[in-house]
Amino acid sequence: THPQIPYIGRAGAHAGSRRLPRPEVAANVRDYGAKPDGKSDAAPAINRALAEAGAKGGGTVLIPPGTYRIDDIIRIAHDNVVLRGAGSARTTLHATKNLTELIGPYGSRYGGDKSSWSWAGGLIWLCPQGRWESLTTAIKAKAWPFEGWTGNKRDEWQTLTTTGPARRGDRTLKVADTSRLRQGDLVLLRLADDAEHTLLQHMAGDGPGPASYTWDDKTKLTSYVPYEWPVRITSVRKSTVGLERPLPLDVRPEWDPRLTTHVRALTNAGVEGLTLEAVETPQSPHLLDKGYNGVTFQCAYDCWADDIVVRHVDNGFGLVGASACTLRNTRVAGRGSHHPYFCREGSHDNLIEDFTIEQRTVPAPSGTQLHGINVEGLSSYNVWSRGTMQMGTFDSHRGMPFANVRTDITVDNNGRHGGDASAGPLFGARFTHWNIRVTNNRAGLMKIDGLAPYSATVGINEVREFDQIDVPDFSGELHSRIELDGTTDAVRPRNLYEAQRELGSPLA
Repeated sequence: THPQIPYIGRAGAHAGSRRLPRPEVAANVRDYGAKPDGKSDAAPAINRALAEAGAKGGGTVLIPPGTYRIDDIIRIAHDNVVLRGAGSARTTLHATKNLTELIGPYGSRYGGDKSSWSWAGGLIWLCPQGRWESLTTAIKAKAWPFEGWTGNKRDEWQTLTTTGPARRGDRTLKVADTSRLRQGDLVLLRLADDAEHTLLQHMAGDGPGPASYTWDDKTKLTSYVPYEWPVRITSVRKSTVGLERPLPLDVRPEWDPRLTTHVRALTNAGVEGLTLEAVETPQSPHLLDKGYNGVTFQCAYDCWADDIVVRHVDNGFGLVGASACTLRNTRVAGRGSHHPYFCREGSHDNLIEDFTIEQRTVPAPSGTQLHGINVEGLSSYNVWSRGTMQMGTFDSHRGMPFANVRTDITVDNNGRHGGDASAGPLFGARFTHWNIRVTNNRAGLMKIDGLAPYSATVGINEVREFDQIDVPDFSGELHSRIELDGTTDAVRPRNLYEAQRELGSPLA
């Protein structure tokens, strides 16, 4: 309950429930013509089974044991649809093509020769149909789209009601009009910045450092506001609504707070029990990825992956404008990945637990770069818990992510962070690293008391700064804490996320 530590005890699908939905079996891909011979293209059969299950309102699509060749993207585009293999050691999808081949080159909206497949898209792609259509149409037209909840239609959001002021941690919100709100609705809390950038300052912890920071020239960062936080309404009583999760920030009148509609999200969908293996190719030079990507959740809420391995991929698991999703028992293996895990474009309240990044099986080619577990773009209240990272780092691609937690993780800290200057600070306020075991003693991006404002580094083994070049983004005292420096596993509780789940959801 310390004010420098965020409450993340309800992160993940269905507020972090250990029991994820198990819809009834709706189809078996073998009945649609998929053959586990590793030779014939099974993607059309798998996608037909998924589409028909979705058209019927949902269900589980089974992939029996074996190796299935796929020459196309596997798309989960309907609510309540689960793709389930027989286990990651028994069902394998062998992907022969990349996203550049399947959809086309995806350039960056910021110009240059960068490939947006370096941080977007998956060969298993969970994304609602409407969002998929707008994305692929824009990519094919080379009208590079925004990827998050905003989609291409931010100006079309409808205001459901304006709200009164509230404090970070509150579970209720006063609203002007409840006539368009119902229990169970998924809405966006929308907070717009003002001319003095006081919303961005608040995300950075307020105070003289953020107040004196130059925000206006951070064009990439300022494109991420308004801040949009998806949340389910749990109750509607007179002029008050209850929220599934505590408020991530204060709600102040100067930020024009309101609840709005949004692009239709994918909900209650998942992928379980399989390995996705791309054809093995050398890793591409930095930011030129072809798109041999693993599993990506886009505009998704209450969705999940469980017992999934991705191998020989450019990028492993993606959360793009995705919130309240769970990635459990996942592993990135093979020839090495640019972003083993990426979390961006305003992704919030996600849980990545029991994860592994394996050591690469071949040396890194010249001109490549490894990041690790990435978070950026004002993404907040995400949790990485119980992980083993044989390579990589605790990456921030700038864009001032805030109030994220990494806990109970062992890491060989050999990666680098990304992000350009226009994306602004590496960290916002209340970042927490809790019980971190660094096997190579490298401090960079692990021990963050000198970089992140109002942050906490609690329980980290002895590390040293032998190549750390980053300097604080904010001037003056950062008000950060470091406890149990040089010690791991003696910290109690061992895992901050699990302890907060047991605690409940106190007010901040």
